[in-house]
Amino acid sequence: MNKKIFVACDTTSHNKVNKIIKYTQSKKLIIGYKFGLEFFYSKSGRTFLSKVSKKQIIFLDLKLNDIPNTCISAINSLKDIKNIKYLTVHINGGFEMLKAIKKKSKKINKNLKILGVTVLTSFSDKSLKKTGHTKSVKNLVIHQAKLAKSAGLDGIVCSAKEVKLIKKICKNMEIVTPGIRLPGDKAQDQNKNRIVNPKSAFESGATAIVIGRSITQGSIKNNFRKLIKSLN
Repeated sequence: MNKKIFVACDTTSHNKVNKIIKYTQSKKLIIGYKFGLEFFYSKSGRTFLSKVSKKQIIFLDLKLNDIPNTCISAINSLKDIKNIKYLTVHINGGFEMLKAIKKKSKKINKNLKILGVTVLTSFSDKSLKKTGHTKSVKNLVIHQAKLAKSAGLDGIVCSAKEVKLIKKICKNMEIVTPGIRLPGDKAQDQNKNRIVNPKSAFESGATAIVIGRSITQGSIKNNFRKLIKSLN
């Protein structure tokens, strides 16, 4: 299959993370593990990440969004965690911030890839408008993708619904899609119009997907089997 899948480790439990890693190993898929704010801010979360095997692909989902100098300092503070392969930043932080993060990241870890987050998958046109945006979700994502490309980022994080549009703009860049649910699973806190199943995401052209609760809630082993089956 040779498909890249990031399993979202949205927990504060080290034991739960160890179980997730244990039961999601595969020779058919490229498996990585996404750690967001919940785990990174937890007690000893950072220490845990620094000790994860270098064989694992670590995706640190911090969605940095601040003035350039603050982001540069934040990137510098991560230099002791050598095994991070991916790090997210909010594209709406602006061109100067994106350029500063990209430049600093290469100084601390030449293998670190910076992914620009577009409109979160929980947003709809209606909820986006309430924040003051006048563009639709689709048009804003396109605008953000162009900005990320011009800033030299390595990839884009967007809904699978926008992948085909983004691929035309961001050729040779990674496109990672969150908001993934196994067939039959509920949308939960995601916008139901912006989620898809794993197979559809890859067929749209995504280079990687992020999937969390569909795998980590209940029997991880059984859920992971369902994931593999859904991709066949």
